[in-house]
Amino acid sequence: MRPAKTPRQWHSGTEPATARSDLKLRFLLSVTFTPFFALLTALFAVWAAHSSATAAPSSGTLTFFAVCCGVLTLLASIDLWVVIRRRRTEL
Repeated sequence: MRPAKTPRQWHSGTEPATARSDLKLRFLLSVTFTPFFALLTALFAVWAAHSSATAAPSSGTLTFFAVCCGVLTLLASIDLWVVIRRRRTEL
């Protein structure tokens, strides 16, 4: 029995340009986290609106969390749009 020959290739340095991402995983993560972050945005916004001036998490902190979750919602929805567009053209 002959030993198997494995081809030795030198990396050309173009791998990041030709790399492919896992679109199914990105789709699953985007579909999961877009509504999750949207819900968190709404909850933090409502909590910030109903918090008193002497509340333990201040209104400013809750507003900051609402804005951060809103940005994450936007990024997840943009990624979902990109993944859907790429899946239509590539698959």
